[in-house]
Amino acid sequence: MIVVMHRGASAPEIDAVCQRLSNAGFTLHLSQGVERTIIGAVGEKSRATVSGLEALPGVEKVVPILQPYKLAGRDFHQEDTVVNLGNVAIGGNQCQVFAGPCAVESWEQLLEAALVVKESGANILRGGAFKPRSSPYSFQGLEEQGLKLLAKAREATGLKIVTEVLDAANIERIGYYSDILQVGARNMQNFYLLRELAKVDRPVLLKRGMAATVEEWLMAAEYLVSGGNDRVILCERGIRTFETATRNTLDLSAIPVVKQLSHLPVIVDPSHATGKWQLVGPLARAAIAAGADGVMIEVHPHPAMALCDGPQSLTPQNFTALMAELRAVARVMGKQL
Repeated sequence: MIVVMHRGASAPEIDAVCQRLSNAGFTLHLSQGVERTIIGAVGEKSRATVSGLEALPGVEKVVPILQPYKLAGRDFHQEDTVVNLGNVAIGGNQCQVFAGPCAVESWEQLLEAALVVKESGANILRGGAFKPRSSPYSFQGLEEQGLKLLAKAREATGLKIVTEVLDAANIERIGYYSDILQVGARNMQNFYLLRELAKVDRPVLLKRGMAATVEEWLMAAEYLVSGGNDRVILCERGIRTFETATRNTLDLSAIPVVKQLSHLPVIVDPSHATGKWQLVGPLARAAIAAGADGVMIEVHPHPAMALCDGPQSLTPQNFTALMAELRAVARVMGKQL
């Protein structure tokens, strides 16, 4: 449930409510907005507890939260969450582009891609060091050497780094090198991994599972938020349907749906959704128009030579052109890119 305090409720009144809830065994999450303070209480409620709270000074109302995702939902946290990384903000009136190669292959390849990303105006460099592949014979990534190259690229360009973490054993190592930890579609419901990531002082980019409902996606986010990490970025990357014309089916409707249900920022990955570079631009533009807080685009200096996902990667020239188009769409939506 949430306890909505009156405008201007004093600190002692808020403390008294928190103390009452703590004594009743609730776990508390305080959300102090511009106008109101909302106290989220997770636990077993009783009629006596609720009626007692409503009688306390400063309390306006007590509202039960019906959705299973209590803390990731908008009932508890009505204002949009903005994930800040120094001078880079994800959410709010900002629109960010995460761009780079699917996999780090070499220093030359990564630096060339990073310079294009930087010069085009994007702020976040994506690149896989550990690659979960469907085939055990496919390129699996450079692992720690790839992480070191990503950190070197950050030093050379000033870009923030996002890369995927596959298991709990590598969280500390990957967190040392990167700014954002990505949970891939296959790991969205790896609840042990999510519990461990909830303890880390790094934003987490949570991709939607290829067969996950919106509710299941938000419940995965709930593992992170309830465990103490509220710097969660949701990423729609396409779901598996009967359609075979594209790699996956991009669920653009998920953007406004999640925006209604949750306060967390939402970005879209049209590269993995479509699997075809020709479709990346139109769907990236559509994602921004639908209200996404950003897009994740695969960029490779030489897609025909890529060791991973070349057919869905943009060339530097195509990416530069797309960035100009995305800025125009973002302006129409009242956002800065």
